Amino acid sequence: MPTTKLPVGVIGLGRMGRIYADAIAHRIPNARLVAIADVVQGVVQEQAELLEVPFATTDYRELLARPEVEAVFVISPTSTHREVVTEAARAGKAIFCEKPIALTLAETDAIAGALEQAGVFFQAGFMRRFDAGYAQAWAKIEAGVIGRPTTFKSIGRDPFCPNPAFADPAVSGGLILDMAIHDFDLARWLMQDEVKRVYAEGSLMACPELKAVGDIDNAVVTLAFEGGAVGDVEVSRNAFYGYDIRTEVLGTEGALQIGYFRQTPVLTLTREGVAYDMVPYIIERFLDAYVAQSQDFVKRVLAGDAPAVTIEDARRALAIGAAATQSLHEGRPITLEL
Repeated sequence: MPTTKLPVGVIGLGRMGRIYADAIAHRIPNARLVAIADVVQGVVQEQAELLEVPFATTDYRELLARPEVEAVFVISPTSTHREVVTEAARAGKAIFCEKPIALTLAETDAIAGALEQAGVFFQAGFMRRFDAGYAQAWAKIEAGVIGRPTTFKSIGRDPFCPNPAFADPAVSGGLILDMAIHDFDLARWLMQDEVKRVYAEGSLMACPELKAVGDIDNAVVTLAFEGGAVGDVEVSRNAFYGYDIRTEVLGTEGALQIGYFRQTPVLTLTREGVAYDMVPYIIERFLDAYVAQSQDFVKRVLAGDAPAVTIEDARRALAIGAAATQSLHEGRPITLEL
């Protein structure tokens, strides 16, 4: 008897959308890519031919109207998520949505209401939970290997300045909300506690083109957890040496360090000095995590299981990011109101 394959549509074919579409088409055996949508006609045509997709459109509503599409991956800009996810829920589709799922808590609550009314499956995208290193760290913390977590530290550094049109806070939410939300989700997940207060400082020093859209390129956010633990998150746009993602959790009985910035564990030692390579960018570091996350979504939809990452998880990470952004603008600590 053939294995059931979930018919999937992908909405949004930017850099991340193409990663998801390719993974669904080629690396997830129990999924079938049956439709794609993007507002750019050329991109739709190119990806339809490349991935051999039977239906492609520039209007995501046409995709949602297709009866053969049972699940959708929403990888469009964050500013569009509320509209697209709400329409997908009304169409009765199972939904995967990349982070952040919205720009504000009010929009997130509106999405939650639409999902509850439609009664559809929804999973939020936080792929680092599906990275082998982070998953192993969570298991060790859960098993008590390092005792009670006391301190959280996380670094997220991109290797180049982004396109200002993408970095525009009106589209992406800005540096803290768009980039650090991964770290905020990890903080809740690995520390097994909620953040109660944040304080943020930020600056624009390496990417002057971001001034036109009102974004920054570096920020540090301190965290205070409800259980007494503390932490800090650093995000940066100017790690021009490579893609640098690392996390550390200190506990009462030990510590865990997760992540790396070298692509291969080889040092070259010559008269000229010591050299080693670096992780170029997100695909090289987290492609397997994106595939595992997508596979998890498909398996859960087919099995009728609960989502691994809920809308409440997404809301709480967003709440931390929104409070940190508010702290940056107001220059004072912000206590979260969940």
